[in-house]
Amino acid sequence: MTKQLIMYSRSSGCPMMTLAKRVLEDYNIPYHEIFIDRDNIARQRVEEWTGFLSVPTLVIANPGELTPYEPPAYLPKGDTPRGVNRGAMITEPNIKELTDWLIQHHLITEISEA
Repeated sequence: MTKQLIMYSRSSGCPMMTLAKRVLEDYNIPYHEIFIDRDNIARQRVEEWTGFLSVPTLVIANPGELTPYEPPAYLPKGDTPRGVNRGAMITEPNIKELTDWLIQHHLITEISEA
């Protein structure tokens, strides 16, 4: 894979982070996790990208980088980022939104029945 998956999250869990981690584990997809409550730069990035401190925010990045490989699609100020496929970024996705996004980025080829 020429790209890497980065997941911005918090050290305290939430249902959306648990769901995303379960999907990534089910498909055996490696990812780098960054905790926005421990890293002020990461916190600022997520707030700038989403307008909120929304986690999980998942991005496809170039190797060794922590930001999307391309600018995420525009999100109007105040709009919820939840489940919105923004190209190289998705925030708070449900299972279908996440698996569709993973297929789009060639991290999986099909949806598992597991």
